[in-house]
Amino acid sequence: MMELNVILEFKCCVCGYELNVELKCAGKGLAAGTDTVAAVHIQCPNCGSTNQLYFEPCGTVRAVFPLSPFLKRLQPSLN
Repeated sequence: MMELNVILEFKCCVCGYELNVELKCAGKGLAAGTDTVAAVHIQCPNCGSTNQLYFEPCGTVRAVFPLSPFLKRLQPSLN
């Protein structure tokens, strides 16, 4: 299985704080090459908001959006 360490630099959607994060990417999706786009949720240490980040395995950030407040409230059923 292929693994990559990716360093991403972006600004928080809410407060503009500059973030640098290092992620470990792994899985068969990396075999698709340059067409691969991954997504991750990163919480800002400055304001606490959650950013939804789309990026390529080469480290290029495609888009950053604030995570919808509706998605934060979803919880698994206890049934």
